[in-house]
Amino acid sequence: MNIKTISVLILISVFLSTSCTKDFEDINTNPAIFTTASDGSLFNDVISSLMIGGEEHLFLNNEILYNQTQMAFCVNPRYPIGGMARGIEAPWSGYYSNLPNIRELQRRFNKAIPSAEINNMKAMVKIIMAYKTFKITDFFGDVPYSEAGYGFMDVTKLRPKFDSQRSIYLALLDELKWAQDSINITATAEPFATFKNFDKLFSGNLTMWKKFANSLRLRYAMRMSDKEPVLAGQIIADIINNHKPVLTGIDFSSVLLEKAAIYPGSCGEKNSSVIYALHEDAGLRMGSNFWHLLSSHDSTDGSGVFDARAYLFFETNGSNKWVACPQLSSSLSEGGVPYMEQRNSVGGFAVKEVAPDKCKFSPLNYFLVSDEVNMPEILMTGAEVHFLKAEAYMRGIGVAQSESDASNEYLAGVQASLTFWTNTLNGTRLKNDGTPFSTLITIPSQLTFAYLQTKIGLWNFSTSDDKLSHIYSQQLIDFFKQPAEAFALVRRVYGKIPREINGTDGQLKYYRFVIPASEITYNQANWMSAYGSKDDVLTKVWWMK
Repeated sequence: MNIKTISVLILISVFLSTSCTKDFEDINTNPAIFTTASDGSLFNDVISSLMIGGEEHLFLNNEILYNQTQMAFCVNPRYPIGGMARGIEAPWSGYYSNLPNIRELQRRFNKAIPSAEINNMKAMVKIIMAYKTFKITDFFGDVPYSEAGYGFMDVTKLRPKFDSQRSIYLALLDELKWAQDSINITATAEPFATFKNFDKLFSGNLTMWKKFANSLRLRYAMRMSDKEPVLAGQIIADIINNHKPVLTGIDFSSVLLEKAAIYPGSCGEKNSSVIYALHEDAGLRMGSNFWHLLSSHDSTDGSGVFDARAYLFFETNGSNKWVACPQLSSSLSEGGVPYMEQRNSVGGFAVKEVAPDKCKFSPLNYFLVSDEVNMPEILMTGAEVHFLKAEAYMRGIGVAQSESDASNEYLAGVQASLTFWTNTLNGTRLKNDGTPFSTLITIPSQLTFAYLQTKIGLWNFSTSDDKLSHIYSQQLIDFFKQPAEAFALVRRVYGKIPREINGTDGQLKYYRFVIPASEITYNQANWMSAYGSKDDVLTKVWWMK
């Protein structure tokens, strides 16, 4: 198929997939669709929808978010015109097309005979609903929420109103509080006993669901802490001071590495979306700003590297040199084949360039993008929770200000992140022959956590701002495979993470994304009421300062 034909098909898909059409009209034509699906199968579909698709990876992550966060640099984006529209449509349609499944599950639970088991199922759905909705409102700001996804039940909600981001945040935080309070880890009889078999996130482990709920509360309370400091402090205090269970990376000397992550292989699936996106847009490279968070100088032999995650996130270039792409470049070209199929077997693994089209800059590590079975889709990790706690202690939000507690959480986060990514490498394989990537990627033996700790000693700096900068910088490093979360962090603490800027070049170009054209077309009156002329990428989302 040629590009024109593909584009037409995509436009047709977009035409059919808005919160005002796919969520409602398609379902209204066949209301019996839900009568043939079990609760578990609907929930399984909801969980599967958490996997990011190729369009979002290609047009949003690769071509926009990595550049905006300066975690990488996309040389010569393949789709500079039209890519944005397709990029923002992907998460939008993905969210709203799956929302009726969640609404149907909620309807069924509300009609069921009340029980602790039903409450557990209801809580699991609320937690996933919160995760998905936080992501979409953080991308766009005010969005349809309270009336969205109900069109198959109520035709008056075919075109749902837009809710303010603040109201969405407060509602979701209440939902998460209800979920963590309501989960009963001893209530495992039917119908939960059958329902849990469809849980591809935690396999029915209710303790982990409770930890995920509290961890999300901590994340989003911190995110809104500059706009709602009192409420944010209350939520953070409830979690930390009352020792509510959360995802934990390091517990004293125990390495737990708890996480909310989907492994495609455990779901009987393959995730080809990341490698597809890099086949299409092969110019994603290590940027100089991120490189300087991992290496003390620019020597191409890697002698300046002090953080093993440099070897976990990136590779040498086609000439086996460490070369970062200048982050503010505008006229560079790049070639090579670091993300192509020849690397899927041992014999071709080292081939990253085809003369004369060189792979001049260090690409992303192939193990991160090519293993379709063992590479997780990360929702949240214990490392992130440690960094959030470190910030809370450093700033005194909800807890007594304590630099020693902040230091402990900070270092636990760094250790958890480094160990998590090392373990992830050890679990991945080449596609064609199953060779472990750990036998192909050599990390210098001196790059231990103890060595890293000597290089990033937080308390060697004199001011609180310096210490916060280190917390945020380490959180950004840990978010390397979570561009959406990195984008939220950079917007929230802009100016407190090292960043390359030259005049306006390097400054954030996006504070949010505009509402997709498909939604504007089918929900114009409500869009006009919510935005009108304010629908602009430089209109700050509610929680930004």
